[in-house]
Amino acid sequence: MEVLAPGLIVSAARSGAGKTVVTAGLQRAFARAGVAVAGVKCGPDYIDPAFHAAATGRASVNLDGFALAPPVLAGLAAEAARRASLIIGEGAMGLYDGLATPTRSGSSASVARALGWPVLLVLDASGAAQSVAAVALGLARMPDAPRIAGAIANRVASDRHRRMVEAGFAATGIPVLGMIPTDPRLALPSRHLGLVQASETAELAARLDGFADVVEAHCDLHAIRAAAATTADAPLQPTTIRPPGQRIALAQDAAFAFMYPHLLDAWHREGAEILPFSPLADEAPREDCDACWLPGGYPELNAGKLASNVRFLKGLRHFAETRPVHGECGGYMVLGRALTDAAGTVHAMAGLLPVETSFAARKLHLGYRRATWTDTMPFADAGARCWGHEYHHATICGGEPGSLAAMTDGEANVLPPAGHRRGFVTGTFFHVIG
Repeated sequence: MEVLAPGLIVSAARSGAGKTVVTAGLQRAFARAGVAVAGVKCGPDYIDPAFHAAATGRASVNLDGFALAPPVLAGLAAEAARRASLIIGEGAMGLYDGLATPTRSGSSASVARALGWPVLLVLDASGAAQSVAAVALGLARMPDAPRIAGAIANRVASDRHRRMVEAGFAATGIPVLGMIPTDPRLALPSRHLGLVQASETAELAARLDGFADVVEAHCDLHAIRAAAATTADAPLQPTTIRPPGQRIALAQDAAFAFMYPHLLDAWHREGAEILPFSPLADEAPREDCDACWLPGGYPELNAGKLASNVRFLKGLRHFAETRPVHGECGGYMVLGRALTDAAGTVHAMAGLLPVETSFAARKLHLGYRRATWTDTMPFADAGARCWGHEYHHATICGGEPGSLAAMTDGEANVLPPAGHRRGFVTGTFFHVIG
């Protein structure tokens, strides 16, 4: 049997502890040392994997413990491990945070247990000392805890602070694999959906090298690599979302960036060809395509430009007369009649779906979702159920009621029907994962 690359997951007690920066720093440090390192991300996230890819030079994949069945999860992890010699994964939120359900909670701990990978804790030491070790010990002693490989204390203020943190860990038996001082280089800009996208981050390569410099100086890279556990071999599984066409025009730029790589990979394996185009550059979907997909992203930050890009809008409308077009979240908003930006300015959109959305009347919509499609579409049959999530601040401020899918949240609580269909055009705020 093939021996696959070992992996571990960087996690924390809560969001904001520095997981992404430390993960990217570790990935970059190993890559600079000549290690074929790859990233993975637990949970539904589009932004962090792009930083992993920039740090490692290899695509990162999402391993979602809620939306992906265990065989699918195992197959994706094994495929990532076939393409690298070390996997440095990143958790979501806190280690045990997820749905309050006994199965498919989606937590980083559940993914680590399912894959047999240990967890490397990143703990914020600001405002605490010996108590940092107590937090680590509590995480390690939770029922059904994954194996804790060790801990990195982040934001250590001084040598005295470091000694106090070390004294706490000496009583726990949990290895301290790093003590990272407070450093202005360990920062990334953010906005309403999280970090600013990697593609929009100024001087990204220099930032990543700065992360790696700090990590190399203050972490035991040899011990961290040695702590990773071998990945079990497993075959890739088919996706629940079939390709919407054989030649798929995919909107891809700063306004349309939120597409899960494992879905595109699955479509490629089924023989589909993906042909990107940029609405922000006023490009239309190619005429030689037989389907168009508008992913989520940040159309609300680019509404004025999109509304003025006549070639894009005219080409999209022409395409939709004869071929299927689907929009997820931001793509759904652009397919609608109008989008109101944060300043309250109303921008006309494609007008292909009877919905109007607003980023001025903001409300956070966040969580796992199960969608049961009410009609057959190119990518799914009527009655088929898909797993995914919703994450946006926009609201529906006008239009007709939607009924493209019956919806529940991650705990099976019934939600109102969502999404619209008009002719060949469909769309919803729901992001498909599996």
